Amino acid sequence: MAELVPFAVPTGSDKTLLVWELSSGPTAEALQHSLFTVFSQFGLLYSVRVFPNAAVAGPGFYAVIKFYSARDAYRAQKACNQKQLFQKSPVKIRLGTQHKAVQHNALALNSSRCQELANYYFGFNGWSKRIIKLQDLSDPEEETENEDMVAPLQRQSLKFFCALEVVLPSYECRSPGVGMAEEPLDNLEEGPLSLLMKRKKTQKLAIQKAMTDAFQKLQIVVLESGKIAVAYRSCEEVTDARTEEELQDLIQVSCFSWKPCGQGEEECLSDLSFEEQEFTVPELD
Repeated sequence: MAELVPFAVPTGSDKTLLVWELSSGPTAEALQHSLFTVFSQFGLLYSVRVFPNAAVAGPGFYAVIKFYSARDAYRAQKACNQKQLFQKSPVKIRLGTQHKAVQHNALALNSSRCQELANYYFGFNGWSKRIIKLQDLSDPEEETENEDMVAPLQRQSLKFFCALEVVLPSYECRSPGVGMAEEPLDNLEEGPLSLLMKRKKTQKLAIQKAMTDAFQKLQIVVLESGKIAVAYRSCEEVTDARTEEELQDLIQVSCFSWKPCGQGEEECLSDLSFEEQEFTVPELD
């Protein structure tokens, strides 16, 4: 049976392992590192958390480990339960069971987690992102040839909008995403260098939000054979991944052709490489 792995924080108890009877000798940090080393061999981990036992249970620790894949969690439990692993005494591992009656609102992964998950299943060269539009909306009513020359005192905040697509060439799949980021300005203290740093920070945050939005429309399909496929969901099915503000400012992108620009993210900020056939932006109040 195929398993769907969404770009969301794992919530199912069938993806969670409870590990107890951990030795009291090592520190919690050392145990966390050892557990991560052992269990990451079975699949990508979302988190490894180590806690001290309750006073009535005696000295020692227990851990909660979350996988992205229920299948990986099951394999890890079967292989490691009642084994010594990295300590002299065996550990006990329990796998949770999924309660289908309980519905969880999945939280979207941040952009770095999305990239980690994509790298694991598709490979570092198996996907890419392409920036379609990176627009400064800080002062939409004022037109200037060079946005960097707008005086800081004329702006109360920096605001950027980003539209991009995540491309999976092997699966002939593209997923568009949008993101909005805003950074307040202190007009009495902001200098040119501080303004430039905040500008880059706001640009980067807008790109990260757009990437998260794009990945929310994708689901990784893990077949029983181990092969990977991709399921795409339309915008209407994932509107909960965006904020109300981002939905109001949604930019409509369609009918554009993809050309890999071969640049890094910083280069793309100043030199966008794209072909655009239709691009509309809603009017701002």
